[in-house]
Amino acid sequence: MPKAKITALGCYTPPGILTNKDLEKLVETNDQWIMERVGIRERHIADPGMATSDMAIAAARCALAQRGVDPAEVNAIIICTVTPDMFFPATACLVQHALGARGAWGFDLSAACSGFVYGLTTGAALVAAGTHRKVLIIGADTMSRIIDYTDRATCVLFGDGAGAMLLEPSEDGGGDFGFIDFLGEIDGSGGDFLKMPAGGSRMPASHETVDRRLHYVHQEGQQVFKYAVRKMFEVCRELLQRNRLTMADVAVMIPHQANIRIITAASDRLGIPPEKVLINIDRYGNTTSGTIPLATRDAIEQGRLKKGDIVLFVAVGAGYTVGASLWRWAF
Repeated sequence: MPKAKITALGCYTPPGILTNKDLEKLVETNDQWIMERVGIRERHIADPGMATSDMAIAAARCALAQRGVDPAEVNAIIICTVTPDMFFPATACLVQHALGARGAWGFDLSAACSGFVYGLTTGAALVAAGTHRKVLIIGADTMSRIIDYTDRATCVLFGDGAGAMLLEPSEDGGGDFGFIDFLGEIDGSGGDFLKMPAGGSRMPASHETVDRRLHYVHQEGQQVFKYAVRKMFEVCRELLQRNRLTMADVAVMIPHQANIRIITAASDRLGIPPEKVLINIDRYGNTTSGTIPLATRDAIEQGRLKKGDIVLFVAVGAGYTVGASLWRWAF
C-alpha cells in the first residue's frame, strides 16, 4: 500500500501589517501586555478586496511551482478553513477553477485551528488508498473578517495567511519518508467556549445579530487555554508512545500558533527543549488553518527541519478539535 509523503510547500501572507502599536489606537491595550500574554508583535491583514480563496490560490501556486507540477495533474484539493469565501460553493471549487486543476475534485474541511492537521491526515489516506497521486492540502483563513476590533480579548490574537502542502506517494513504496501516524479527537462539550455564534442555521443573520456583534469570534480565554495545554500534551505523548518514539526522536515540534504561553506550557510538560519547538506567532499571530504550514516554512528556512527528520504537528481548535500527526520529512 503506498505511503504519502509531503513533496512541496508554499505559503502566502498579505503584505498589510497590523502591529501592536496600531492596536493601541483601536482598543485599550499595549505592546508590552500583548507580548507578555500572547507573544504577538504583528500580524498580516488582507486588503478588503482579498478573500480566503485568493490567499489559498497564491499558496497553492507556490507549492506546485516548487515541485514543477502542472495544476492539471492534481487529483484532489482540500481547503481547510473557517472563513470560506461564502457558504457555498465550497472554496475548494473556486480554487480548483482558478488554478486550472481540471482533473481534481475536492471539498472544504472545517476543524478550526486543527484544520490543517486533519487535512493532512485525510490527504494521506487518499494517497494510501492508491486512488490519488497528487493531493493539495491548503490551510487558509482571513480571520480579520470575523474579528471584532472593539474586543481587546480577541482582536490582538488573529491574522490572515495561507499555506499549501502537496502530498504524493513515496516512490520506494513506503520506505522511511512520509506519513507515520495520526491521533485525533473532538470534544463538543467545549463548543460554547470558542465560536462565531451567528450566521448559521441556528441563528441566521438579522439586524439583531449584527447589532449584537454575533458574527465575530467569541472566546472564553481561560477555558480554551487550560484545555489546549492539557490536550496538546496528552495527544503528543500518546502518539509518540504508540509508535515507540520519544521526544528525543523528534527533530522539531510544530504546534498551532495560538498563544505563546499555550505552546511553552505544553512543551514544558512534554519535556521537549525550546530549540526543538517552532514558534513564529510573534510575526503572524493566529492564522488558524494557516499556522502549521507557515511555521513549517520557517522551520525549513531556519535549518531546523531537514530531509529524514521526524516532525510532529499538533493543534487544538474550536469545537473542541484535537489532532497530532507524525511525519518523516521528505525534502
